[in-house]
Amino acid sequence: MWFRNSLAYCRYVFVIPALILLAVQITACGDKEPDQRKAFIQFLQTTVLPGGERLPTLSDDQKKQFGPYTNDYQVLLTFTQQYTQSVNTSLLPVLDLISQIRVPQDYLTRRQDVQQSSAALNSLAPQIAQLNKQADDARAGLKQPADLKAIYNQAYTKLVTQPVQKVAPVIAAASTLSSTLVQVGDFLNTQGNQVTYGPNSVSFPNRLQATQYNELMKGLVSQYQQLVQAQTAGGATLP
Repeated sequence: MWFRNSLAYCRYVFVIPALILLAVQITACGDKEPDQRKAFIQFLQTTVLPGGERLPTLSDDQKKQFGPYTNDYQVLLTFTQQYTQSVNTSLLPVLDLISQIRVPQDYLTRRQDVQQSSAALNSLAPQIAQLNKQADDARAGLKQPADLKAIYNQAYTKLVTQPVQKVAPVIAAASTLSSTLVQVGDFLNTQGNQVTYGPNSVSFPNRLQATQYNELMKGLVSQYQQLVQAQTAGGATLP
């Protein structure tokens, strides 16, 4: 009887250290978050914040290092990729066409090209607003400790908030200018053979036509200046 009780006690003694060891192992396995967070913060500080607006794709090794914070990076990456594609598809073609109009006759010959490109430009602002909302919603669902959140907010401002704010005036100015360019082209088209084109001038047979054309050109010059100012404020220039 004493031996049986003693054996049970021995079993009890050996079971407790085993449970303690198991608890230590479980704790150690679940304690990767600090290192993952530290690696992600360092990546944001050394790669994302000092870099441009085009983000690199994470390697498999980086995904392992960042762990669940890979999803936090994906929010930034998804927005920048979609934003860049939208701007390249809708805004840049219009800016490129505007830069190609250099002599008065170009208003006539390029008006259809400008009109077609402007159609895509009209949907760009709502599209970017939707992308911004998607990014904001995804960001709101992230669970970030305070030290990471402070750095992540800087990256989000740089890659999402600021581009949206800066491109909005450029889109508006390009849309207005392209619309006026089409009006000038249409006006010249209605004059037919009455118009005489010089290298840097247009001649009309009567004063009324010349006055109408000059009024259109005044608006065009003003709108072009507004576009240049918007691009300069946004850190860009005409192509």
